[in-house]
Amino acid sequence: MAKKYNQEFKHQAVQLILEEGKTVAQAARELGLHENTLYRWVTEVKKDGDQAFPGSGNLKPEEKSLRDLQKKIRDLEEENEILKKAMHYFAKDRR
Repeated sequence: MAKKYNQEFKHQAVQLILEEGKTVAQAARELGLHENTLYRWVTEVKKDGDQAFPGSGNLKPEEKSLRDLQKKIRDLEEENEILKKAMHYFAKDRR
């Protein structure tokens, strides 16, 4: 099973490479991590900055926004279907 590292640890590990100038190999040896793990963390920090590593169950702001918009679309589609059914129901009564 993979070991879990908290957000602070990941950011500190990446700092060793980006700010202190250590190589990924050096930092990996010091921290007891696999180099690929550190490369992935560095990539995430370069891509997402402070938003990297949101944590279990937490979403990055753009992912949360996307999820909220998808929910709104589903809700509006459901509301639209209800209104269509109501329109057909009341149209039948007029005949």
